[in-house]
Amino acid sequence: MFIRTEGNPYLLDVSSHTLRQLKLIVPGGVIAYHFGTLHEFWTIIQSGAGLARSIALATLFSGCMTIALFIFVLLTPWIRGVEPDFRVWRESGVLSSVIPLLTASIVLGWLLLVISLTHYTNSGIFGGVVGASAVYALSFGLLGLLPAPKVKRT
Repeated sequence: MFIRTEGNPYLLDVSSHTLRQLKLIVPGGVIAYHFGTLHEFWTIIQSGAGLARSIALATLFSGCMTIALFIFVLLTPWIRGVEPDFRVWRESGVLSSVIPLLTASIVLGWLLLVISLTHYTNSGIFGGVVGASAVYALSFGLLGLLPAPKVKRT
C-alpha cells in the first residue's frame, strides 16, 4: 500500500490506489459529518418507533449484507482457488448469483437510508440524498482499501 521514497527512508509515498480511495473517503466523511448523517441515523434506531425504526433496521441489515457480499467477492479467489474474471461475471457460477444480490443490496440500502433520513429526521430531501450518498461513498472508499488476496498459481 505504501512505498518508501528513495531520498528519505522515513517518508512514505501513498500508492495511486490509496489516493483514488481517499477521493471517496475524505469527501464522504466530511459531508456525512457536516450533515450529521450517522448521528441522525443512530437516533432513529435508538429512539425511533414503529415504521421509522423498522426502516432504519432494514437499512442497517442491507448495509451489513452489502459489506458481507463485497468481502465474499473479495475473498472468492482465496475460497475457490481461482481468480474470477469479472468482465464475464455472468458466466461464473459464483459471481453470477452474488453480483446481482450485491447490486440489489446496494440500491435497496441506499434507498432505505434516503427514506429514513428524509422522512424521520429534519434533513429534508436534499440532506437525505446527499447524506446517504456520502455514507455510501465513505463505505465504498473504506472497503476499497481492503487488500485482495492473491491466488498461488500451480
